[in-house]
Amino acid sequence: MRGWLLIPLLLLISGCAGTPAPVIAPQPQKPVEMSRLFTGTWYEIGRIPMQLTDGCVAGTTSYFANAQGQLMERDACRMHTPAGREKSFQGTVAILAPGANNKFLVRYRLWHLFTIPYTYWVLDHAADYSWFIVANPQMTLLSFFTRTPDPSPALVEKLTARVRALGYEGKLEYPARFPPTGQPGK
Repeated sequence: MRGWLLIPLLLLISGCAGTPAPVIAPQPQKPVEMSRLFTGTWYEIGRIPMQLTDGCVAGTTSYFANAQGQLMERDACRMHTPAGREKSFQGTVAILAPGANNKFLVRYRLWHLFTIPYTYWVLDHAADYSWFIVANPQMTLLSFFTRTPDPSPALVEKLTARVRALGYEGKLEYPARFPPTGQPGK
């Protein structure tokens, strides 16, 4: 009779052995200059697909100070086309690693009713702050941004390779279709 009890236990253990370990983002290695990264508009070039961004193109993240001097983040995109309806979220930014400034928390305010916190790590950035890669610690959210809306294919390939070198092996999407300056949706 004990043999029959051992079979489900062995099946359970063998099932666990085949389960892949969750991906954990590597610790950020470079410090961030606040005045260079957390200011102005960044253009989202690539990201991990997720339900929240289904149909989003021309994504941007903007950093600015509100009237009280608090650092804010505004994420926006256009639905389906660069001239489509804007979808946006905004929240306050708190630096979690003062001095290094490479880990931060955004508290997104939804419908003026409640706040949803997201922790982000700046996994890498260019020395000249022309691009950066950000992810949550579990690497279930990951995006890479540039200061220009139309980076070269070589830069997109370089950023994709860097994301892979950081340990992310899943699917990426590249929804960066930005309208020409002065066109609707810009």
